[in-house]
Amino acid sequence: MAAAELRPIADDAAHLLVVDDDSRIRSLLHKFLTTNGYRVTTASSASEARLKLDSLSFDLLVLDVMMPGENGLDLARAVRARSAVPILMLTARSEAEDRIQGLETGADDYLVKPFNPRELLLRVGGILRRAGPATPGSAPEVRFGPFAFHRGRGELKRGDEVVRLTDRERDLLAALAERPGQTVPRAAIAGDDAAPGDRAVDVVVTRLRRKIESDPTNPILLQTVRGLGYRLLADE
Repeated sequence: MAAAELRPIADDAAHLLVVDDDSRIRSLLHKFLTTNGYRVTTASSASEARLKLDSLSFDLLVLDVMMPGENGLDLARAVRARSAVPILMLTARSEAEDRIQGLETGADDYLVKPFNPRELLLRVGGILRRAGPATPGSAPEVRFGPFAFHRGRGELKRGDEVVRLTDRERDLLAALAERPGQTVPRAAIAGDDAAPGDRAVDVVVTRLRRKIESDPTNPILLQTVRGLGYRLLADE
C-alpha cells in the first residue's frame, strides 16, 4: 500500500470534491480515491464546500446527506440550480423514499453507508463516463492518427473503412474518447463486473492496440500512464 500512496496524480485527472462532516470518512475517501488516480479536495461542511466550489472546478461531488447545519440535500439543490456537475450522494438512510428524495434533488447516483470502497470507485467511474459526452461543445467524433471514432454510434473508421470492434473494445474506446487527451483512471474503465486484480482491461487494451497502432509494442495513440490509467492521444 505504501508504494501505491506514492503514485503521482496526473494534472488532467478527474477532480473530486468530497463533502462529509466525519473526519475519518473524509480521510479514508481522500486516501482511497487519490490512490486510484483521482485528484481529491475535501470539505467538512456545506459552507466550506460552497467556498471551494466558488474557487475551484470539479468533475464530481461526493456528498454526504446527513450533515449539521445545511444538509447534503439542500446543498445538492443549490449546486444543481447553477451547475451540471455530477453528484454522488452518500447516506446512512436505506429507505427507498430517502433514495428517491436524493435523486429528485438532481443527484446522479446514491450510495448507502456502510459501503464497499470498490463499489464507490465503480460508481464514481460510471458517473464520470456518463458525464463525459455532456461537456458543452464536445464533438461527435474524436480523431486520432488516421482513425475517427463516432461517440454516438460507437463506430471506429480508418478513412472510409469501418474497423470491427468487440463490445469490450468499443466500451474501452468510448471511455477514452469521452476525455480525449486526458488520463482516464484504470478503475474508471474496468467495468462494474470487474473483480480485484482482474486484468481484463489490459487484455482489451492489447487487442485494441493491435487494431490502431502501427507498432502495438510501442503505442503512440493509446498510451499507458504508469500507475494511473490510459490516455487516447487525440488530434487537436
